[in-house]
Amino acid sequence: MFSRWFVASLVLVVLVTLGTAYVSLQRDRLFPERVPVHWGIDGQPDAFTPREALVPWLWLLPAVLLGLILLGRVLPWLSPRHFDLESFRPTYEYLFFLVTLLFAYLHLILLLAQMEMLGDIGRWLMAGLCGLYVAMGNVLGKVRKNFFVGIRTPWTLASDTVWEATHRLGAWCFVAGGLLGLLLLLTPLPPLSLMMVVLLVPLVPVIYSLALYKHLEAQGLLEKVEPPTSSTHQN
Repeated sequence: MFSRWFVASLVLVVLVTLGTAYVSLQRDRLFPERVPVHWGIDGQPDAFTPREALVPWLWLLPAVLLGLILLGRVLPWLSPRHFDLESFRPTYEYLFFLVTLLFAYLHLILLLAQMEMLGDIGRWLMAGLCGLYVAMGNVLGKVRKNFFVGIRTPWTLASDTVWEATHRLGAWCFVAGGLLGLLLLLTPLPPLSLMMVVLLVPLVPVIYSLALYKHLEAQGLLEKVEPPTSSTHQN
């Protein structure tokens, strides 16, 4: 039985595929003769390709989206016992939908910029990333210990207490950082100046996880982990 978030991701991929097929067929009418395919740190295009050679560039992000869908189905199977994703499967599916939505959004922004229908691409890209932070932060506290999603540091993976406390803090950091970023985008500040917010948001809970682990270790309050029982018998 597929979840609604997985179905939503599939629908999004289908829409992106159909849209990309349309603009590929109509590229002579929609795109200029020299199409930007890369933008510098200042948000200005610094690499171009002839319109006739554009098709592989158009299908790059749709291919990534398809890969994300496949990865999302494989990771639960890859998860080792005691670190499985089933305990928070709805949240896991929702997070993968958010990542899929972000890539679809980036694809749309790039297409509009390539068709010369959108300027200041950096501001639009940062808006998508900040929106993702807010949406992820709202559910981060529901993520249980695993190897693939969440704030996975050596210290969160080593302790349930550190994992839960770090993700509670991380939820606040991502929501607050995302909202702050969206507010700053309304100011004349260049989008590049928001990179500090984007980088600091995930760094805060990482540092906190180390500090909390060392505090609990010094106090002797870390959970005792039982070594695995060997099933091998000597003859």
